[in-house]
Amino acid sequence: MASLNVRNVSKSFGAVDVLKGINLDVEAGEFVVLVGPSGCGKSTLLAMIAGLETISSGEIMIGGRVVNNVAPKDRDIAMVFQSYALYPTMTVRQNITFGMESRGVPKAEQARAVERVSNLLHIEGLLHRKPSQLSGGQRQRVAMGRALVRDPVLFLFDEPLSNLDAKLRVEMRTEIKKLYQRLDKTTVYVTHDQVEAMTLASRIAVMHQGRLQQFASPRDVYDRPANMFVAGFMGSPAMNFLPAEAMEGEGGPAVALSNGGGQPTVLKLTAEAGARVSPGRQLVFGVRPENVTRHDPQRKARREVGLIEAPVEVVEPTGAETMVVVRVGEKEVIARFDPDDAPSVGERVTLSIDMAKACLFDRSTEQLI
Repeated sequence: MASLNVRNVSKSFGAVDVLKGINLDVEAGEFVVLVGPSGCGKSTLLAMIAGLETISSGEIMIGGRVVNNVAPKDRDIAMVFQSYALYPTMTVRQNITFGMESRGVPKAEQARAVERVSNLLHIEGLLHRKPSQLSGGQRQRVAMGRALVRDPVLFLFDEPLSNLDAKLRVEMRTEIKKLYQRLDKTTVYVTHDQVEAMTLASRIAVMHQGRLQQFASPRDVYDRPANMFVAGFMGSPAMNFLPAEAMEGEGGPAVALSNGGGQPTVLKLTAEAGARVSPGRQLVFGVRPENVTRHDPQRKARREVGLIEAPVEVVEPTGAETMVVVRVGEKEVIARFDPDDAPSVGERVTLSIDMAKACLFDRSTEQLI
């Protein structure tokens, strides 16, 4: 187990800057997930940590040792690829032991390592099969087994579940989480799937256009996103955004939401949020769908709430909950409803907004206030 430090790392391909001054300090034993849309640079960063790609500038340290010019085989890492990268003519056992054979590891030690890893991954009965005889999930377990026999200080995963179907992804995600909890190894995991990031990570590094947008715990990234990109990328459905203006209301600091030419809707801010803005400031008011629900006047709210009345445009049942799209001024707002309490299209509903969970962004910089 070792720490990983990425210090002001940049990468350019010709005139194209792919990574721009990335700084990450991963503690020993952490599970860090690099997440972001395609082309944001997350896989390139992983390849640089692995030594498969050169660094244009900056410094990468593993266990306190600078590894910029250290060959991949000497970095004491193990990597699991998206494509599995198994040798088709070799059995599972041969695939797992290939690296050890190359390093001259004694046969007895190889056998002990295969037994340990196959038991850990529940592939004991597959050791004599070839990759073509395995399912996608089994192939991914073998690829993980090949990495595990090395007992490295750092594990790297490059979108290992992207080739699996939805059900298998969930199962393998759980297996990877269990594996990490048993091994307690420093792990860096790349994905574009925000659910994988939220469920697996100790901390999440959100990337966009070659820059690190936020590096924090899953809860902080979700509840207090650093900017509108992070707020919109993390969470499904995405956070609702409404143009707003800070004002001094009758009961203290508030925001006024445009209501499509009519009287603006005024929502009172919490004391904490109100202290961060001054009247007249142009804002974007953000709130997640689960914090927008049907108002029940009989139910006492646990926190401060704001009320909005709006017409229903779309109703989308998803089973455990129903997503409802309403129109607030020129913007659509998504709310989560209990299936038994779902409204009808065309109905006007009064929505309750949990103001303690609302986020305020500066309209010009899109940064969280």
